[in-house]
Amino acid sequence: MKKLNSLKAGQQIFFSGTIYTARDQAHKRMVAAIKTGKRLPFELKGAIIYYCGPTRTPKGKVIGSCGPTTSLRMDEFTPLLLAQGLSGMIGKGGRSKEVRDAIKKYKGVYFVTYAGCGALLSKYVKGAKTIAYRDLGPEAIIKLEVKDFPLIVAIDANGGCIYDAD
Repeated sequence: MKKLNSLKAGQQIFFSGTIYTARDQAHKRMVAAIKTGKRLPFELKGAIIYYCGPTRTPKGKVIGSCGPTTSLRMDEFTPLLLAQGLSGMIGKGGRSKEVRDAIKKYKGVYFVTYAGCGALLSKYVKGAKTIAYRDLGPEAIIKLEVKDFPLIVAIDANGGCIYDAD
C-alpha cells in the first residue's frame, strides 16, 4: 500500500477498490478472534475498514444509505488491527493519541468522509456482499466495491493530522 503511505493530511482522494464495513461489535469479534488464534473473515493486510452500518437496501439499489459512524468508538480495537496489517480506516471525527501513535508506527492512514450524506455515498458503491457476522444486522461485515469514493486524509502515515491546531 505504498500509495497510501505517500498521502498527506488534508489531501482529498477518490478511492476505487475494496473496503469492508465494520462497526463496534464486528471489531470486538475480530479482536477476540485474533487473540484466540482464529481466522478472520477477511485478510487484514492491506485492507481498509469503513466504520459504517448501512441502512436496509432499497429495491433496485446496491446498498442503502451508508454514511460514516464515529471512529472514536473503535479506538480500543484499532492498534491491534493495525499491528495485524490493516492499512486504512474510514470514519468521522478525531482519534485517540494511542490510535494516532499506532497509525504512525504501522504506517496506516485514517480517512474521513462526508457525514450526513449516506444516501449520496451509497452512489459510489458498485457492489456489496455480507461476508461475516450476519447476526449483527447492519453491523455485519460487508465487502464493498467502490468507485471514486470521496475521502479526505485525516491522519497520514507520518502522523500528520487535520485535527492539529496551526
